[in-house]
Amino acid sequence: MSNQRHHNFSKQWIDLPAQIKLLQSRGLIVSDTRATTAFLQHVQFFALNGYCGAFEVRKHVFAHGTTLEHVQAAYNFDRELRDLFTEALEWIEIDIRSSIGGHVAATHGPFGHLSPENFFRPNKPFFLDTRQDFHHARWRSQLQKDALKSLEPYVLHFREKYEQFPDLPIWIATEVMPFGSLSKMYAGMLRQDQRAIAGRYGIQNAFLESWLHHLVHVRNLCAHHARLWDRVFVVRPNLPPIPRWQSPLLPGNDRLFCSLLIIAHMLRRCLAIESTFAQWRERVESHLKNPPLPAMHRARMGLTQDWLRHPVWTGLK
Repeated sequence: MSNQRHHNFSKQWIDLPAQIKLLQSRGLIVSDTRATTAFLQHVQFFALNGYCGAFEVRKHVFAHGTTLEHVQAAYNFDRELRDLFTEALEWIEIDIRSSIGGHVAATHGPFGHLSPENFFRPNKPFFLDTRQDFHHARWRSQLQKDALKSLEPYVLHFREKYEQFPDLPIWIATEVMPFGSLSKMYAGMLRQDQRAIAGRYGIQNAFLESWLHHLVHVRNLCAHHARLWDRVFVVRPNLPPIPRWQSPLLPGNDRLFCSLLIIAHMLRRCLAIESTFAQWRERVESHLKNPPLPAMHRARMGLTQDWLRHPVWTGLK
Protein backbone atom coordinates (compact mmCIF):
# COMPACT_ATOMS: atom_id res chain seq x y z
CA MET A 1 0.00 0.00 0.00
CA SER A 2 1.58 3.29 -1.10
CA ASN A 3 1.75 6.37 1.08
CA GLN A 4 1.05 9.59 -0.82
CA ARG A 5 3.26 11.55 1.56
CA HIS A 6 6.32 9.53 0.47
CA HIS A 7 8.26 10.04 -2.72
CA ASN A 8 10.74 7.91 -4.57
CA PHE A 9 14.30 9.02 -3.77
CA SER A 10 15.94 9.87 -7.08
CA LYS A 11 18.92 12.04 -6.14
CA GLN A 12 22.31 10.87 -7.39
CA TRP A 13 25.73 11.27 -5.83
CA ILE A 14 27.76 14.14 -7.27
CA ASP A 15 31.55 14.32 -7.26
CA LEU A 16 33.67 16.87 -5.41
CA PRO A 17 33.97 19.45 -8.23
CA ALA A 18 30.17 19.36 -8.64
CA GLN A 19 29.71 19.75 -4.88
CA ILE A 20 31.89 22.88 -4.90
CA LYS A 21 29.97 24.32 -7.86
CA LEU A 22 26.70 23.66 -6.04
CA LEU A 23 27.92 25.56 -2.97
CA GLN A 24 29.06 28.43 -5.16
CA SER A 25 25.69 28.51 -6.93
CA ARG A 26 24.11 29.06 -3.53
CA GLY A 27 26.31 32.09 -2.92
CA LEU A 28 29.19 30.62 -0.93
CA ILE A 29 32.55 32.22 -1.68
CA VAL A 30 35.21 29.56 -2.37
CA SER A 31 38.64 31.15 -2.74
CA ASP A 32 40.80 28.01 -2.63
CA THR A 33 39.38 25.13 -4.65
CA ARG A 34 42.18 22.76 -3.68
CA ALA A 35 41.71 23.35 0.05
CA THR A 36 37.94 23.06 -0.33
CA THR A 37 38.32 19.74 -2.14
CA ALA A 38 40.51 18.44 0.68
CA PHE A 39 37.96 19.58 3.27
CA LEU A 40 35.08 17.88 1.43
CA GLN A 41 37.12 14.70 1.22
CA HIS A 42 37.27 14.78 5.01
CA VAL A 43 33.76 16.02 5.84
CA GLN A 44 30.82 14.72 3.85
CA PHE A 45 28.89 17.30 1.86
CA PHE A 46 25.68 16.18 3.57
CA ALA A 47 27.20 16.74 7.04
CA LEU A 48 28.58 20.13 6.01
CA ASN A 49 25.10 21.23 4.98
CA GLY A 50 24.07 21.24 8.63
CA TYR A 51 26.63 23.92 9.36
CA CYS A 52 25.66 25.94 6.30
CA GLY A 53 22.19 26.58 7.69
CA ALA A 54 23.48 29.13 10.20
CA PHE A 55 24.82 31.27 7.34
CA GLU A 56 21.77 31.16 5.08
CA VAL A 57 19.16 33.88 4.72
CA ARG A 58 16.79 31.24 3.38
CA LYS A 59 17.15 27.59 2.45
CA HIS A 60 20.22 27.08 0.23
CA VAL A 61 20.86 30.83 -0.13
CA PHE A 62 23.94 32.09 1.72
CA ALA A 63 24.09 35.53 3.27
CA HIS A 64 26.16 37.96 1.20
CA GLY A 65 29.87 37.63 1.87
CA THR A 66 29.76 34.14 3.40
CA THR A 67 32.94 32.20 2.73
CA LEU A 68 33.85 28.57 3.13
CA GLU A 69 36.15 29.67 5.95
CA HIS A 70 33.08 30.86 7.89
CA VAL A 71 31.47 27.43 7.58
CA GLN A 72 34.74 25.68 8.47
CA ALA A 73 35.01 27.87 11.57
CA ALA A 74 31.56 26.73 12.67
CA TYR A 75 32.52 23.11 12.07
CA ASN A 76 35.76 23.43 14.08
CA PHE A 77 34.01 25.36 16.86
CA ASP A 78 31.45 22.57 17.14
CA ARG A 79 34.08 19.83 17.08
CA GLU A 80 35.89 21.34 20.06
CA LEU A 81 32.59 21.94 21.84
CA ARG A 82 31.66 18.28 21.43
CA ASP A 83 34.99 17.31 22.99
CA LEU A 84 34.19 19.47 26.03
CA PHE A 85 30.73 17.96 26.36
CA THR A 86 32.03 14.41 25.90
CA GLU A 87 34.54 14.93 28.68
CA ALA A 88 31.90 16.20 31.10
CA LEU A 89 29.34 13.55 30.16
CA GLU A 90 31.93 10.86 30.85
CA TRP A 91 32.30 12.13 34.41
CA ILE A 92 28.53 12.14 34.89
CA GLU A 93 28.15 8.65 33.45
CA ILE A 94 30.87 7.28 35.74
CA ASP A 95 29.31 8.94 38.77
CA ILE A 96 25.80 7.67 37.96
CA ARG A 97 27.14 4.14 37.49
CA SER A 98 28.70 4.29 40.95
CA SER A 99 25.61 5.84 42.55
CA ILE A 100 23.16 3.31 41.11
CA GLY A 101 25.42 0.30 41.58
CA GLY A 102 26.24 1.14 45.17
CA HIS A 103 22.67 1.91 46.16
CA VAL A 104 21.13 -1.20 44.59
CA ALA A 105 23.80 -3.45 46.09
CA ALA A 106 23.34 -1.99 49.57
CA THR A 107 19.54 -1.97 49.41
CA HIS A 108 18.60 -5.06 47.38
CA GLY A 109 21.74 -7.20 47.34
CA PRO A 110 24.24 -8.13 44.58
CA PHE A 111 21.53 -9.47 42.26
CA GLY A 112 18.67 -7.23 43.35
CA HIS A 113 18.41 -5.77 39.86
CA LEU A 114 17.31 -9.18 38.54
CA SER A 115 14.06 -9.11 40.55
CA PRO A 116 11.11 -7.42 38.78
CA GLU A 117 9.57 -6.56 42.16
CA ASN A 118 12.42 -4.08 42.70
CA PHE A 119 11.18 -2.09 39.69
CA PHE A 120 7.92 -0.62 38.56
CA ARG A 121 6.33 0.42 35.32
CA PRO A 122 5.42 4.03 36.01
CA ASN A 123 2.35 5.91 34.95
CA LYS A 124 3.51 9.02 33.15
CA PRO A 125 2.87 12.13 35.32
CA PHE A 126 1.10 14.86 33.42
CA PHE A 127 4.04 17.26 33.71
CA LEU A 128 6.62 14.89 32.24
CA ASP A 129 6.88 14.31 28.50
CA THR A 130 10.19 12.44 28.29
CA ARG A 131 9.65 9.66 30.82
CA GLN A 132 11.05 6.39 29.57
CA ASP A 133 9.07 3.19 29.51
CA PHE A 134 10.80 0.33 31.32
CA HIS A 135 10.30 -3.36 30.57
CA HIS A 136 12.34 -5.41 33.01
CA ALA A 137 12.54 -8.64 31.02
CA ARG A 138 13.75 -6.88 27.86
CA TRP A 139 16.19 -4.78 29.85
CA ARG A 140 17.63 -7.86 31.60
CA SER A 141 17.89 -9.74 28.30
CA GLN A 142 19.88 -6.90 26.77
CA LEU A 143 22.12 -6.77 29.83
CA GLN A 144 22.87 -10.46 29.42
CA LYS A 145 23.77 -9.88 25.77
CA ASP A 146 26.11 -7.07 26.80
CA ALA A 147 27.75 -9.40 29.33
CA LEU A 148 28.22 -12.15 26.72
CA LYS A 149 29.92 -9.68 24.36
CA SER A 150 32.16 -8.13 26.99
CA LEU A 151 35.87 -8.88 26.97
CA GLU A 152 36.59 -6.97 30.17
CA PRO A 153 38.86 -9.06 32.45
CA TYR A 154 36.50 -8.80 35.42
CA VAL A 155 33.60 -10.07 33.28
CA LEU A 156 35.68 -12.94 31.88
CA HIS A 157 36.75 -13.83 35.43
CA PHE A 158 33.14 -13.92 36.61
CA ARG A 159 32.15 -15.95 33.56
CA GLU A 160 34.75 -18.62 34.31
CA LYS A 161 34.09 -18.84 38.04
CA TYR A 162 30.41 -18.28 38.80
CA GLU A 163 27.29 -20.10 37.67
CA GLN A 164 25.09 -16.97 37.60
CA PHE A 165 26.68 -15.75 34.37
CA PRO A 166 25.47 -14.13 32.07
CA ASP A 167 23.80 -12.36 34.99
CA LEU A 168 26.28 -10.17 36.84
CA PRO A 169 26.37 -8.53 40.28
CA ILE A 170 25.01 -5.02 40.06
CA TRP A 171 28.39 -3.36 40.60
CA ILE A 172 29.72 -5.21 37.56
CA ALA A 173 26.50 -4.87 35.57
CA THR A 174 26.53 -1.08 35.87
CA GLU A 175 30.01 -1.04 34.37
CA VAL A 176 28.95 -3.23 31.43
CA MET A 177 25.65 -1.67 30.44
CA PRO A 178 25.62 1.35 28.07
CA PHE A 179 24.63 4.76 29.42
CA GLY A 180 21.24 4.41 27.73
CA SER A 181 20.51 1.15 29.58
CA LEU A 182 21.60 2.77 32.82
CA SER A 183 19.20 5.65 32.21
CA LYS A 184 16.36 3.21 31.50
CA MET A 185 17.19 1.31 34.66
CA TYR A 186 16.86 4.47 36.72
CA ALA A 187 13.54 5.20 35.01
CA GLY A 188 12.22 1.82 36.16
CA MET A 189 13.50 1.88 39.72
CA LEU A 190 11.20 2.17 42.72
CA ARG A 191 10.57 5.76 43.72
CA GLN A 192 12.30 5.40 47.08
CA ASP A 193 15.41 4.13 45.30
CA GLN A 194 15.23 6.92 42.74
CA ARG A 195 14.98 9.50 45.52
CA ALA A 196 18.00 8.12 47.33
CA ILE A 197 20.13 8.45 44.18
CA ALA A 198 18.69 11.82 43.14
CA GLY A 199 19.52 13.19 46.58
CA ARG A 200 23.20 13.01 45.72
CA TYR A 201 22.59 15.51 42.93
CA GLY A 202 20.26 17.80 44.84
CA ILE A 203 17.33 17.26 42.49
CA GLN A 204 13.97 15.53 42.62
CA ASN A 205 13.92 12.03 41.18
CA ALA A 206 11.47 12.81 38.36
CA PHE A 207 13.72 15.57 37.06
CA LEU A 208 16.87 13.46 37.35
CA GLU A 209 15.17 10.78 35.28
CA SER A 210 14.37 13.32 32.57
CA TRP A 211 17.88 14.81 32.76
CA LEU A 212 19.53 11.43 32.29
CA HIS A 213 17.35 10.72 29.28
CA HIS A 214 18.38 14.05 27.78
CA LEU A 215 22.08 13.58 28.56
CA VAL A 216 22.10 10.15 26.93
CA HIS A 217 20.70 11.84 23.82
CA VAL A 218 23.39 14.53 23.92
CA ARG A 219 26.11 11.93 24.49
CA ASN A 220 24.93 9.93 21.48
CA LEU A 221 25.02 13.06 19.33
CA CYS A 222 28.60 13.69 20.43
CA ALA A 223 29.60 10.07 19.86
CA HIS A 224 28.30 10.22 16.29
CA HIS A 225 29.94 13.59 15.60
CA ALA A 226 26.57 15.25 15.05
CA ARG A 227 26.19 19.02 15.04
CA LEU A 228 25.74 20.30 18.60
CA TRP A 229 26.33 24.03 18.94
CA ASP A 230 23.08 25.38 17.45
CA ARG A 231 20.93 22.24 17.60
CA VAL A 232 17.33 22.36 18.73
CA PHE A 233 17.08 19.24 20.88
CA VAL A 234 14.17 16.88 20.36
CA VAL A 235 14.75 15.05 23.67
CA ARG A 236 14.15 17.90 26.07
CA PRO A 237 14.78 17.82 29.81
CA ASN A 238 12.07 18.76 32.27
CA LEU A 239 13.09 21.58 34.58
CA PRO A 240 12.24 22.46 38.19
CA PRO A 241 9.61 25.22 38.52
CA ILE A 242 11.99 27.62 40.23
CA PRO A 243 13.40 30.91 38.84
CA ARG A 244 16.92 29.71 38.01
CA TRP A 245 15.50 27.02 35.71
CA GLN A 246 12.87 29.21 34.08
CA SER A 247 12.68 32.28 31.82
CA PRO A 248 14.22 34.84 31.73
CA LEU A 249 17.27 33.25 33.41
CA LEU A 250 16.89 30.22 31.15
CA PRO A 251 15.01 30.95 27.89
CA GLY A 252 14.08 27.34 27.18
CA ASN A 253 14.95 23.65 27.47
CA ASP A 254 15.76 22.86 23.83
CA ARG A 255 19.12 24.57 23.36
CA LEU A 256 22.70 23.95 24.38
CA PHE A 257 22.68 26.36 27.34
CA CYS A 258 20.14 24.24 29.20
CA SER A 259 22.28 21.13 28.70
CA LEU A 260 25.31 23.07 29.91
CA LEU A 261 23.55 24.08 33.12
CA ILE A 262 22.38 20.52 33.81
CA ILE A 263 25.93 19.28 33.41
CA ALA A 264 27.23 22.02 35.71
CA HIS A 265 24.59 21.27 38.34
CA MET A 266 25.44 17.57 38.45
CA LEU A 267 29.21 17.88 38.29
CA ARG A 268 29.29 20.41 41.10
CA ARG A 269 28.05 17.59 43.35
CA CYS A 270 30.88 15.25 42.36
CA LEU A 271 33.48 16.30 44.91
CA ALA A 272 36.13 13.93 43.57
CA ILE A 273 36.48 16.07 40.43
CA GLU A 274 35.94 19.48 42.03
CA SER A 275 39.18 21.02 40.78
CA THR A 276 38.88 19.35 37.37
CA PHE A 277 35.34 20.66 37.00
CA ALA A 278 36.53 24.19 37.77
CA GLN A 279 39.14 23.90 35.00
CA TRP A 280 36.51 22.51 32.62
CA ARG A 281 34.23 25.48 33.29
CA GLU A 282 37.07 27.86 32.45
CA ARG A 283 37.74 26.04 29.18
CA VAL A 284 34.06 26.18 28.25
CA GLU A 285 33.91 29.90 28.97
CA SER A 286 37.04 30.52 26.93
CA HIS A 287 35.71 28.48 24.02
CA LEU A 288 32.30 30.18 23.96
CA LYS A 289 33.99 33.60 23.81
CA ASN A 290 35.05 32.79 20.23
CA PRO A 291 31.90 31.65 18.45
CA PRO A 292 31.65 31.25 14.67
CA LEU A 293 28.94 33.93 14.46
CA PRO A 294 29.58 36.65 17.06
CA ALA A 295 26.45 38.59 16.16
CA MET A 296 24.02 35.74 16.67
CA HIS A 297 25.70 32.91 18.54
CA ARG A 298 23.96 33.51 21.87
CA ALA A 299 20.46 33.03 20.50
CA ARG A 300 21.46 29.93 18.53
CA MET A 301 22.90 28.30 21.65
CA GLY A 302 20.20 29.59 24.00
CA LEU A 303 22.68 31.73 25.92
CA THR A 304 21.45 34.83 27.71
CA GLN A 305 23.40 38.08 27.59
CA ASP A 306 24.79 37.53 31.08
CA TRP A 307 24.91 33.73 31.04
CA LEU A 308 28.28 33.70 32.82
CA ARG A 309 26.51 35.00 35.93
CA HIS A 310 23.72 32.43 35.86
CA PRO A 311 23.41 31.03 39.44
CA VAL A 312 23.59 27.40 38.29
CA TRP A 313 26.74 28.08 36.28
CA THR A 314 28.43 30.07 39.05
CA GLY A 315 27.22 27.80 41.84
CA LEU A 316 25.49 30.57 43.77
CA LYS A 317 22.70 29.45 46.10
